[in-house]
Amino acid sequence: MAAEPNETRNPQRHRILHVFRAPVGGLFRHVMDLARLQAAAGHAVGIVCDASTGGERGERALAELMPSLKLGLVRIPMRRNPHLSDWTCLRAVARRAHAVGATVLHGHGAKGGVYARLAPASAIRAYTPHGGSYNYRPGSALHRTYMAAEAVLARRTDAFLFESEYVAGRHRAFVGGPEQVTRIVHNGIAEAEFAPVPLAEDAADLLYVGELREAKGLPYLLEALVRLRAEGRPLRLLMVGSGPDAESLRSMVERLGLSDAASFEPPQAIRSVLARGRILVVPSLAESLPYVVLEAAAASQPLVATRVGGIPEIFGPMADDLVPSRDSEALAGAIRHVLDEAPDLLAARVRALSESIHQRFSLERMGADVVSGYAAAFQAREERVSVGARKLAQARTA
Repeated sequence: MAAEPNETRNPQRHRILHVFRAPVGGLFRHVMDLARLQAAAGHAVGIVCDASTGGERGERALAELMPSLKLGLVRIPMRRNPHLSDWTCLRAVARRAHAVGATVLHGHGAKGGVYARLAPASAIRAYTPHGGSYNYRPGSALHRTYMAAEAVLARRTDAFLFESEYVAGRHRAFVGGPEQVTRIVHNGIAEAEFAPVPLAEDAADLLYVGELREAKGLPYLLEALVRLRAEGRPLRLLMVGSGPDAESLRSMVERLGLSDAASFEPPQAIRSVLARGRILVVPSLAESLPYVVLEAAAASQPLVATRVGGIPEIFGPMADDLVPSRDSEALAGAIRHVLDEAPDLLAARVRALSESIHQRFSLERMGADVVSGYAAAFQAREERVSVGARKLAQARTA
């Protein structure tokens, strides 16, 4: 499908190919929201992503998105870590970009960013990191390798569209400040997500929603639960999600004597899950700008979260409520404070956070900021071409 002439000449109407690996989690939601917004604004949108992850939920979400994908959907096997098969994926992205006449290649996450920026194509290359390699064991040899790769790829990036000031700061610290177009594009949420969620009658006291991996700080949450129950508080914890550390976390629950206090359920729609917990706990060790925090806070759900990544940006003037990571005692103290807080004071506090998020994190702003980044990248490219032409003309007349 070749680009129509007016689409290639008019940078206000783009042919956008989003490239990422796994159709799961916050990154996937970010791309889905962008695709719908961009399609509704008249842009032609397509997706290239992994064929081996996402499960039934991913399949269903992509099927629902298909009417918005004028440039279609291509799924190919992608590995999480560097692998020889990356060359096959890179060629597949390049072929797809050429076939649909993409004018923008937008990579999301470390792997999507590699494919979008290395694929031979004339399109503008935009990159949105989602934490990933920037957060992976800073100071380690592998982290230095990842950052060296990012420095090379930065030279093939026309627009950096960071999810948070935090990740932008990590890029500056570990890679260096890019001369290219840079935007901070916070995740946005829909108006309907600000409606409070009625609490279910059998709601657990504490709720965790997300990946089941130790990097999410779940061992510290389980230790905090032990502390609180030792005080005579018969609290129950519901953990909703899946991940590579599910079995080790189940073993830890048994080892700590929490089998009757902690339960596990598979991933589910967020708002139905929020109804099943009185306090959402986010004990993460590293984050970018997690949707679960935005979604819960918008719905006026009481929250206890760690002071990591972009979470302080979400809390804004209320960031002092956050607790340090890797500290089960501090986590237990924050949970205790919410449990014991006067209901009217707690309601006022969570409502104030919801109102603050309503002012700062909208879907419309997210969509507009991304397209603004594309436009600035097109303009910067035109200016570079113009400067190059002038220098060539001057050299010929010298």
